[in-house]
Amino acid sequence: MIANTTMVCFIAVKTLSLIGQLQTETQINIVLKLTHLPSLPSYSLNFCEFRLDYTSQRFYMMQGIVIAMTTVTKYTQGARFLCSDEACPLSKGFQYIRVHAPGATESATVRNDFLCNLCSSSLQEDRKFRVLGDKQIVEIITAKALHAFQGYSNTQPFRFQSLTIFLRDELVNKMSIGNEYKIIGIPTCVKTLQTSVCIEANSITFCNPKVPSGITDNFRCLLSLTSSSCWKFTAILANIFASHILPPGTYNFLKLCLLMSLVQTRDSNKELEDCLDILIITSDTLLVDRNNYGTGAVSIQAGSALLAKGGICFIGDLASYKKDKLEQLQSVMESRSITVYIPGKKFGDDTNQQTTFPIQCSFWSFIDMDSSSRKNMQKTNTLIGQMDCSLIPANLVEVFGLLINCNESSPCHPFLPTVQHTLKKAIDPEGLLYLASKQFTTEDFEKLLAFAKNLNVEFSLEAERMVHGYYLASRRIRTDSICGSKLSASALKYLISLSEAHARLNLRNKVLKEDVLIAVLLFETSLTLKYGATVFCVAPNAVFPFELYNEEYLEQRDIYLTQCQQQLLQFIATYGPGTAVFASDE
Repeated sequence: MIANTTMVCFIAVKTLSLIGQLQTETQINIVLKLTHLPSLPSYSLNFCEFRLDYTSQRFYMMQGIVIAMTTVTKYTQGARFLCSDEACPLSKGFQYIRVHAPGATESATVRNDFLCNLCSSSLQEDRKFRVLGDKQIVEIITAKALHAFQGYSNTQPFRFQSLTIFLRDELVNKMSIGNEYKIIGIPTCVKTLQTSVCIEANSITFCNPKVPSGITDNFRCLLSLTSSSCWKFTAILANIFASHILPPGTYNFLKLCLLMSLVQTRDSNKELEDCLDILIITSDTLLVDRNNYGTGAVSIQAGSALLAKGGICFIGDLASYKKDKLEQLQSVMESRSITVYIPGKKFGDDTNQQTTFPIQCSFWSFIDMDSSSRKNMQKTNTLIGQMDCSLIPANLVEVFGLLINCNESSPCHPFLPTVQHTLKKAIDPEGLLYLASKQFTTEDFEKLLAFAKNLNVEFSLEAERMVHGYYLASRRIRTDSICGSKLSASALKYLISLSEAHARLNLRNKVLKEDVLIAVLLFETSLTLKYGATVFCVAPNAVFPFELYNEEYLEQRDIYLTQCQQQLLQFIATYGPGTAVFASDE
């Protein structure tokens, strides 16, 4: 088919005189780009099957996630050879044209042992006619590999077994680390590479993440039953979230923050600044030691920050990292990108290069304060509500959107519910211990979060005024003449992100003042842990002042939050923009 196509193109170009130096068909190189293959098993290359069929030298379709890529280099697309014997008629013209074939190495196109078919003399390359193209190598893995390591945390680095893909010419720089693609290509065996089976890509297609058209009936019913309140739905979500890991009703504050972080982490280049990072201070070693997955295991994405694209990168105990790693993490979180420096001399180049990759995930981490080696290092706090975070640099603490103190599971019985849950799961690991686990499954939550994170939200006018009013008022009362303002420049960004997250978690397109209240309470709690309490004093359990046993307790919580909202408005009216205190300070 390609030979016939080449002949037709040659005749057309020759007849129309489109190329002046065109003499033979060998000067025409036809590359067919396929967009689809038949949806039959024989055309699909499954990474999980052994062994891979690379002997048939035909097109296959495969799908995988990019985990590594090289910089762009050059390769020989085509070269012209002439017979070295000047008396031979093939010592001139375009009879010997060699072009790159899929799966071929550089030596298959250019080397010095080719012989003339007419006189058997050696062929010599005419370098003036060498045509160079771009080449890039990427490594992909099946999505099943990432799912297998979901929630897996290990301080020791490990590497996925990958499949090597060759990208050439117009396909170069069309793939990004962390994205999933469908690839049509030809398998080949290259023994010089670490992975012997490689794929010469013919075409690539980006796989858009599937967005659910809605939520499950159970959540739709729950949303309808709680429609009279702007706070009940998210409270119940936090109460029952991860019930296969923790007893319902425990760690509600933490679980609400995790849910908001999940819906605020979006797989979009335009939303890099909206990610919500969480740092947890804990002394609950029972939970950390006995449960490998942690409290947010239902959606934690294992792997590096690049592989966690559109999800969560869980990086473990910050206090276990050395100073240089903490500085690198701070730089990545501030810039939302990773820059890789490539020394030219090390890789045979004269110039140094650098490649920057955007980070599109949220970071979750914690500090274990219960270690005996760290107890003696803690300083005596002089401010009410302040936590000692001296184990890690203050600037690193600042780049996390939320700082959470998580040292007990319930006010009355700190460890009893978790102990009972751990023992029951040890006896029956697959058992569903609670009614909530049966009514609202992990799959239900996955659909809910996937639907919520793709909602486009906008601020109502009163919500926008409230969030800016609180920011300015809080900045005013946390400013002194020596150190200046304790609020970072990104504080407003965090407040907006928290407000949007609560609106999304409520499955709304509009951010209301009730969403801003939850954002303010969470943010003010975090500020209190960092700097101590101020005139706008927020209780540590302000978001969940009561145990959520039934409808009556939800009503009491709504009343309490309404009172908090009035206190917030009064705080803004006293210290916010336009007030006498604010104006005189300015």
